[in-house]
Amino acid sequence: MPTPTPMSLALAEARAAALRGEVPVGAVIVDPRDGRVVAAAGNRTEGSADPTAHAEMLAIRAACAATGEPRLPGLDLFVTLEPCAMCAGAISVARLRRVVFGAYDPKGGAVEHGPRLFGQPTCHHAPEVVGGVEETAAAALLRDFFRALR
Repeated sequence: MPTPTPMSLALAEARAAALRGEVPVGAVIVDPRDGRVVAAAGNRTEGSADPTAHAEMLAIRAACAATGEPRLPGLDLFVTLEPCAMCAGAISVARLRRVVFGAYDPKGGAVEHGPRLFGQPTCHHAPEVVGGVEETAAAALLRDFFRALR
């Protein structure tokens, strides 16, 4: 059986979030030097009544706790949806090396859409960004989740 990719692990976190009634977004932070998963999380905004409990925020918090460091240089974030402004800000402050995301988010995204936070002159750290990885699968999770709500 092949080793799961970081994005497949993020998609698994997104599916688990959907089963909890959360918007299906998942995130995984990986050390690219050895492929070790440092942290993984899915959205928990509804269950924890916390608007900041996005998958990326939870994964960043868990990775900082696991490493004992307030910043995460050299680590990569894989997330199923283009990060929003809040998450993009946290990614910058955490100094993550690279962000790989699945589905683009023209409405709420802040990396390739909206404020394009990493391109702003006031952005202290801009990670490498790769979008559209497993985009079809990530978008289908979101589409199916919201279709079921209607």
